[in-house]
Amino acid sequence: MTFHCFFEQSGTFKNEFKKLGYEAYDYDILNDFGETDYVVDLFKDIETAYERERERTVFDNVKEEDQIIAFFPCVRFENQIMLSFRGQTYQLQNWTDIQKMEYDMKLMAELKQMYDLVNKLFIICMKRNIKLIVENPYSEEHFLRRYWCLLPSVIDRDRRERGDYYKKPTQYWFVNRKPSNNLIFEAIPQNSLGLTDPIRMMHKEDYEKIGNINRKTARSMIHPDYANRFIREFIL
Repeated sequence: MTFHCFFEQSGTFKNEFKKLGYEAYDYDILNDFGETDYVVDLFKDIETAYERERERTVFDNVKEEDQIIAFFPCVRFENQIMLSFRGQTYQLQNWTDIQKMEYDMKLMAELKQMYDLVNKLFIICMKRNIKLIVENPYSEEHFLRRYWCLLPSVIDRDRRERGDYYKKPTQYWFVNRKPSNNLIFEAIPQNSLGLTDPIRMMHKEDYEKIGNINRKTARSMIHPDYANRFIREFIL
């Protein structure tokens, strides 16, 4: 069994799969961490696999026993996008109504593109009977929670309870398989207790991989303890 990690360049889940004895690869258009095994435009491959099934794409690398876990880009689905549409973000406070409306049209076009892509990813895997897990943030205002026909299979409301840096509620969709729901009889790693600045909690090697670290990048990181526990609890 091989795990294909889409939109992951940090290698966090990939390396935890490897520690557990499985073959795993990262696919992304960037390689900022030096962990991307296949530098590829996944958006282009999703479009190609959906529109022209006979052309070869990364989906042809996925065998029947394999699984894809996709950390699909969420920037146009999260709460912040709703504030941007309403012109209520700090960056837009001095814009005119005309500027805000023109920006809204741009945002809507980008949102539609991402919405089409995530639907096409699911449809491709459903048609090909590929096992797929997709991760995205969870909130009441999240676009996929409000405007999608598929409900998440797992909602993790506090990732710190499985050893992550942040609370950051997250939802997971499982396609062509169900979550394993294994019982893990281990103490929860307490990576966040007593620390006021989560950036300090990052492993030294993670810090060095990122280089000029910032809080936005730090909030996108997943602790290896969390990845390992999630894999054993829900995937294996």
